[in-house]
Amino acid sequence: MSHRKDNNNYSSLPISSYLELQPQNDSSKSLQRPTFDESEVYLGSKVDDDDDDDLEIDIDNYPLIVMGPNHGSGIPGAVFNLTTTVIGAGIMALPATMKVLGVVLGIVLIVLMGILSEISVELLVRFSVLCKASSYGEVVQHAMGRPARILSEICIIVNNAGVLVVYLIIMGDVMSGSVHHLGVFDQLMGNGVWDQRKLVIFVVMVVFLAPLCSLDKIDSLSLTSAASVALAVLFVIVTFTVAFIKLVEGRIDAPRMAPDFSSKTAILDLLVVIPIMTNAYVCHFNLQPIYNELEQRSPQKMNRVGRYTTILCILVYSSTAISGYLLFGKDTESDVLTNFDKDLGIRFSSALNYIVRVGYILHLILVFPVIHFSLRQTVDALVFEGSPPLSESRKRSLGLTVVLLVLIYIGSTMIPSIWTAFKFTGATTAVSLGFIFPSLVALRLSHQGDLSYGEWILSWLMLVLAVTVSVVGVVGNIYSLESNS
Repeated sequence: MSHRKDNNNYSSLPISSYLELQPQNDSSKSLQRPTFDESEVYLGSKVDDDDDDDLEIDIDNYPLIVMGPNHGSGIPGAVFNLTTTVIGAGIMALPATMKVLGVVLGIVLIVLMGILSEISVELLVRFSVLCKASSYGEVVQHAMGRPARILSEICIIVNNAGVLVVYLIIMGDVMSGSVHHLGVFDQLMGNGVWDQRKLVIFVVMVVFLAPLCSLDKIDSLSLTSAASVALAVLFVIVTFTVAFIKLVEGRIDAPRMAPDFSSKTAILDLLVVIPIMTNAYVCHFNLQPIYNELEQRSPQKMNRVGRYTTILCILVYSSTAISGYLLFGKDTESDVLTNFDKDLGIRFSSALNYIVRVGYILHLILVFPVIHFSLRQTVDALVFEGSPPLSESRKRSLGLTVVLLVLIYIGSTMIPSIWTAFKFTGATTAVSLGFIFPSLVALRLSHQGDLSYGEWILSWLMLVLAVTVSVVGVVGNIYSLESNS
């Protein structure tokens, strides 16, 4: 491989862990193409000096962004970070969706959505590498222009900020209680200052969330992500064990196997929960940061990370949905965590209730910084476009972290319950990030990425499915609000 050395307009500028080509006399371009380290990049054929678009690139060995010595995370760390991005508060809505969809259709959709999401992840990774994009917005811009990039980044901000507000509300409700449910503190110690939900959320924010969110590399969160996955698995094990015991004892009613079409209310509920199921695997906004910190990164290696994550999430989701629905039946609430303030009807019920609720609050605390990471990166890319990477400006990183945490806290204290808003964002921003943008990127760049006929068909299928789900979800939500369903 050879590089041109006689071009006086450019010079290679190493900036610690970040390299880019910068014109010496032209600062008008905000996006610069990275230089290539011969030890990391393999070009399949000769370089055409006249047009670098004619490069034949071995995609499997081409990094999204050159980051100097590659001492990143291994596959397990990447899997934990990606799994943590996927499994958050949404898992608590799956038993309720199972109640509406029925066991058979519920399981089919969990598996089908996992497969389609994994396909979209692999397409996004492939075209991100092809475009040399280091963020979700960059690959969208390469395919559809700057307005589409801005729209995609707004979707990430709205989606992630909404999710983090939901996390804080759940933490406050579970620990301090709500109108319809007792909090953990009330059950343990009776009434007290801990009944103030705003105060509890503030303490959690300052003591636990702020230190984790201040970290500037997502690889630094690998251990906390592993712990969060373990806590999610603990929740599944406890729920599944209790459901199995009650099933053996014959104290569980037979679950509904198919959807209920007997009334308008049932049909409306069906329209509302389908977007929740299709959004269960949305993690695409964190793909590039996780890829960039992957040790000896390549698209093939990232695809393995995605497949391991999908399998793990399918198992966790299926177990949670079935066991939660079996355990609470027709009384299953939209947030199944709130069902655990009642007697489960087995020995040590009270202790198990505490384990489930406190364990999952800890899980959300550990998930929070992973979602916040991509939120901060996206806000920085949108507001400080053209600036050096956030990891190179500690002051800017901490400033953004403080501002975002304050805004998220204010949102959580002003909104008592945003499950309805969560469903709206799920039917719009999450569907767009998980399916609409990736499929559009693949279709627009199909001539560059050697998209096969089968992949072309799948891309169109995902696009049509996502648009349909989005429209149906929004209309269903509006109509159900009007009819108080």
